[in-house]
Amino acid sequence: MTSTATIADLSTARDVARQLRVDSVRTSTSAGSGHPTSSMSAADLLAVLVTRHLKYDWDNPANDANDHLIFSKGHASPLLYSVFKATGVVSDEELMTGYRRFGQRLEGHPTPVLPWVDVATGSLGQGLPDGVGVALAGRYLDEVPYRVWVLCGDSEMAEGSMWEALDKAAYYRLSNLIAIVDVNRLGQSGPTELQWDLDAYARRAEAFGARVLMIDGHDLDEIDQAYRAATDRTDDRPTVILARTLKGRGFSEVENLEGWHGKPLPKEMADRAIRELGGESSLTVRGPRPMDESPVNRAAPLGSPPDLPSYAVGDKVATRKAYGDALTAVGGGNPRIVALDGEVGNSTYSEEFAKAFGDRFFEMFIAEQQMIAAAVGLSVRRYIPFASTFAAFLSRAYDFIRMASISRADIRLVGSHAGVEIGADGPSQMALEDLAMLRAVQGSTVLYPSDAVCAASLVRSMVDIPGVSYMRTTRGAYPVLYEAGESFPIGGSKVLRSGPNDAVTLIGAGITLHQCLAAADALASDGISARVIDLYSVKPIDTATLSDAVAATDGRIVVAEDHHPEGGLGSAVADALLAAGSPALRLSHLAVRDLPGSGNTAEQLAAQGIDADHIAAAARALVA
Repeated sequence: MTSTATIADLSTARDVARQLRVDSVRTSTSAGSGHPTSSMSAADLLAVLVTRHLKYDWDNPANDANDHLIFSKGHASPLLYSVFKATGVVSDEELMTGYRRFGQRLEGHPTPVLPWVDVATGSLGQGLPDGVGVALAGRYLDEVPYRVWVLCGDSEMAEGSMWEALDKAAYYRLSNLIAIVDVNRLGQSGPTELQWDLDAYARRAEAFGARVLMIDGHDLDEIDQAYRAATDRTDDRPTVILARTLKGRGFSEVENLEGWHGKPLPKEMADRAIRELGGESSLTVRGPRPMDESPVNRAAPLGSPPDLPSYAVGDKVATRKAYGDALTAVGGGNPRIVALDGEVGNSTYSEEFAKAFGDRFFEMFIAEQQMIAAAVGLSVRRYIPFASTFAAFLSRAYDFIRMASISRADIRLVGSHAGVEIGADGPSQMALEDLAMLRAVQGSTVLYPSDAVCAASLVRSMVDIPGVSYMRTTRGAYPVLYEAGESFPIGGSKVLRSGPNDAVTLIGAGITLHQCLAAADALASDGISARVIDLYSVKPIDTATLSDAVAATDGRIVVAEDHHPEGGLGSAVADALLAAGSPALRLSHLAVRDLPGSGNTAEQLAAQGIDADHIAAAARALVA
């Protein structure tokens, strides 16, 4: 059964567009900042959309059948918030007193603190890639015919991520994805690259596999016809609507003039604009509501958690292999788990999940930005995404990871082939910044297992971790250290060697933990007892165990890490101990300080001073 609101006629849509322009001016002027002219150019596009085509239950934004509206040009927030007023979910008072004010929810760029906002936008080039993830869920997982409408700016079409998005949208035949490009010709500091050359935009979008419609973005009839055509289900391509518009449309003093990007109109000028636009109004209009359809039942089954893969102590197993094994195991017990990869699944071992659950695996090829964005979009639909690639390549998607945190997205990242341990491939493939990068993300969890049992356990834990979580895995196969069933709580660590006469503490993770164990053996032959800590949880960190070790070994700590010295294990340990007020700390920090080249693992570790011999030497220097 269909429940619908009355679909407004175009005359009403025209009145709504006028109100949206007026309110965009009013709210930005009241705040003393904002982007009114960028909002005014797209007012007609949004008025027709929300009154006639966007199927949305405004009283129930969690309705799974709702269409999705994403403002990729997030700086046009005055327009979005004015839409919320026009649909009756935000009051005029909040619009005028809450926009861009401290502690209020109408932030300068949209975030999901508002229930009608799916993802945070404002860093350009991200809304459309996020929309790909939402559309993937609709077509392949939920199997609900909602549509994903994305308002894009013409300036952000210079971002490579927009073309990654169109490429993947065409590859996956996302006919439920509609990009509306507001081609208003003017960027922040002057004209955009292509200005009003819609034919050039069209050639590019068509080359990436999209269906393109070109319209006058201020002609309501053309807009309406384009939206109807975009929802034609007989075409399995994503649609790009190129709308030629005027920045500052409707106010002659700023219309199509440079120098007004991101500037509110002064009070007297705003008053003139409001008069020219026809004055204030308080129309409340809603468009069609969605069909009452439920998504395919992919609720996680109740019951005991799935059995993890089993490994015997002493067996040599790479943690990246344990990741693939464990992901496949937990994926079998939870149909909401999905996986993505950047065309290195045979190295990250996500291919194991793909073989078992191909309908829940999405290959993003060598497009790491789109991979992260798709994970964010899938999380909007409450899926549990794991995205994997070489750890080094996550750096090119860092802005997307950062924005995922602002979006309150729950995504899980796994980076393999980290550090100089990978050997002969050389520095272009060696992640030496990833721990610092992910530690710096707001609310993140950073994990670094040293053996297969720990890695498998952490994968299971990551399923339930909110926010952005990251696990660093190692290329080489190293001995299993723990018995099957060992517990690895987030925020914990493991003390592998200790005794009443410990003189020094050795701390490592991944490959350096194995080097610490070898160093402890060498020190023992010299009569020096060393405590060894497996710091598998880098953030949050086990401050209590570290503090105990400092007390037991008179502050003598050696931290060894296969990472640059900035922001990795050593930084995490020092930050924690300093915050805890640990006295008399004597810390020796071994890290990758020189630019590496090619060579085998043993050569690389020795050259960087992070092998067992150098760890033992550092410990002896502290004890002497």
